[in-house]
Amino acid sequence: MNGRGWIAGALVSLALAGSATPLSSAEIEHRTDYSIRLSGLPVATATFRSAFEGNRYTISGSLQSAGLADIFSSTKGTTSVSGTVSRDKLRATNYSVTYKSGKRSRAIDVTFRNGNVITASMTPPRRKPKNWVPVSSADMRAVLDPISGLIIPSDDGKVCPKTLPIFDGESRMDIKLTSKGTKPYSTKGFEGDVVVCGIRFIPKSGYKKGRDDVEYLRKLTTMEIWFAKAEGANVYAPVYVQIPTKLGPVTVSATRFGG
Repeated sequence: MNGRGWIAGALVSLALAGSATPLSSAEIEHRTDYSIRLSGLPVATATFRSAFEGNRYTISGSLQSAGLADIFSSTKGTTSVSGTVSRDKLRATNYSVTYKSGKRSRAIDVTFRNGNVITASMTPPRRKPKNWVPVSSADMRAVLDPISGLIIPSDDGKVCPKTLPIFDGESRMDIKLTSKGTKPYSTKGFEGDVVVCGIRFIPKSGYKKGRDDVEYLRKLTTMEIWFAKAEGANVYAPVYVQIPTKLGPVTVSATRFGG
């Protein structure tokens, strides 16, 4: 994992907004769209579909580079996750990501059982550089995948403060959320107040110690993520994120929230 990799993972994860739905129907499907921009310029779009049936959920989606980013290096990616809905979290049993950027491609597959990682593979495997912080077996216990981890059940609206223990198939990190109040937000399918959380990125293992982009993200105190209440369900899901980078702010906005 590196800083850019964590940002990419966050962008993919955000495509869950609006995916959580009432579980009383036999099966309910939702589609959510995102616009991803760098300094206001479009760089990618994402489309995700989710389905809930009983206490089972599945989510699949795709991401495609756009605008200037597509000119320099076309990027495509797909992701899928399936698992069960428990009282306080979405708990994955299988998580996978495949992506191709230019001539480079990679596939990641992870299986979980009761929140613990059973298997994790990356194809082709990454060459471990010097100062690599290895992932221990303890690091892969009681963790969340980066997609399901951002869907937060809540009876009282207290989405943050909260610390999310994330394992993305290569790296273990904590995403620490702190409360920053509420703001109005509107998009297709949603209009109302959203919960605003500050984000702190805390790398734990599976990264090169001292790497510039990882250290940059670790020191950032101005990242934000906004959560909206999904209609008819007792969960909050992201609709907006802002991550300052050295090239300008990366923003991800839901252009459709459910429906």
